Amino acid sequence: MTDVDLDHHGDAELAPGLADLAVNVRPGTPPPWLREVLRAALDDVAAYPDAGPARAAVAAAHGRDPAEVLLTAGAAEAFVLVARALTPRRAVVVHPSFTEPEAALRAAGHPVERLLLEPPGYLLREVPDDADLVVLGNPTNPTSVLHPREAVAALARPGRVLLVDEAFADTVPGEPGSLADRTDLPGLIVVRSLTKTWGLAGLRVGYALGPAPLVAALAAAQPHWPLSTPALAAAVACTAPAARAEAAAAARELVAHRAALLTALPDGVAVAGEPRSSFVLLRVPDGARVRAALRERGWAVRRGDTFPGLSPDHLRVAVRDPATSRAFAADLAAILGGNAVPGGDPLSTHPTVSAARGQAS
Repeated sequence: MTDVDLDHHGDAELAPGLADLAVNVRPGTPPPWLREVLRAALDDVAAYPDAGPARAAVAAAHGRDPAEVLLTAGAAEAFVLVARALTPRRAVVVHPSFTEPEAALRAAGHPVERLLLEPPGYLLREVPDDADLVVLGNPTNPTSVLHPREAVAALARPGRVLLVDEAFADTVPGEPGSLADRTDLPGLIVVRSLTKTWGLAGLRVGYALGPAPLVAALAAAQPHWPLSTPALAAAVACTAPAARAEAAAAARELVAHRAALLTALPDGVAVAGEPRSSFVLLRVPDGARVRAALRERGWAVRRGDTFPGLSPDHLRVAVRDPATSRAFAADLAAILGGNAVPGGDPLSTHPTVSAARGQAS
C-alpha cells in the first residue's frame, strides 16, 4: 500500500521569497561557534575521516559504550541500514509519522503494515504481538505528540526490533520521553539527529544507539567513511556538555514560542494532540485552498496528505518566534475569513516575515 507520496518532505515546499514554516530546522543555526568548528575541520579533509572521537563523544553523552553507537549520515541513513540489515517477517510502522522508515523498508522489498493512530490525540496503542519490527517516532513528526517513555519501552520484547525515531527528542525540555539511555531493553534501536537543533541538514549528521551486536549488523550494511570529517567534527562539538546545555536552553525557549503560536491561531483551526516539539499539526477547512493562499501571502507550510493517516486539510507548521507566528496567524485568519487584513496593510510584508523570507531564500 503506497497510496501516498512517501518521498515528499518539507523542503519541497520551499521557494525563494517564502517564509519557511515547512522545515523544522531551528532558525539562526548553525551558531557561530559551530561554524568555526566546521571551518577548522576543513584543514583535515585531505585525510580519511576518523570516526573514533565522534563515536566516543556520542557514547559519553548518552552513557553508552562506543560499541553501542553507529554514526550515520543523518537519521535517514539509519533507516536504510535497518532495511538492509534486517529481514522482518512482520514490520509495523506506527503512523502518522516520518515516512522515510517505511520508504526504506519498501525499497528493500519488505512488506510494511501501518498502524494508524487516531485523532484527536494520536495516542499510542498496542501493536500486533507477532510484529518483529516496530517503528515509531517520539516525539512524532508530524503530530508533535510525545508518547510516554514507559509506554514506548513496553513495546520492546525478545525477538523484536523496536526502532524509535528520536530526531526531535532534544526539542522537549529534559527529554522525558527519550529511551537513549536504556540499555536493558531487548532489540531497542534509538535513532537521533543533530540536523534539526543545530542547522546541519545539509551536512547530514545522525547516529543510532542499540545493543552492540545489532549495531554491528547495521554497520556491516554501511559503506566505508559514511560521514565526512566536518560532519564528524560537528558530532563531537554538538554532543559536548556545553552544546547540550545550549540545546536544553533552546528547548525551554521553544515552549514559550509554541504557546505564542497556539494562542494566536484563529477560530476554525484545530490543533492535533498536545504539541510538544518544534512544530504543530493543524487541521483547517479546505486545506488545499488554504495552503495555496498562504503561499500567495508568502508562507511555506508542510502539506499533510503525504503522511499516512492524514488528509489535505492537515498542515504542519514549524514554531518560530512569536512575532512571526502572530503574523502567520493573522494571515491565516484573513484567509479563513475570506477578508482582507484590517487596515489594508498585508501582514505578509511584516518586517519579521521579510526577515524569515530572507533566511528561506
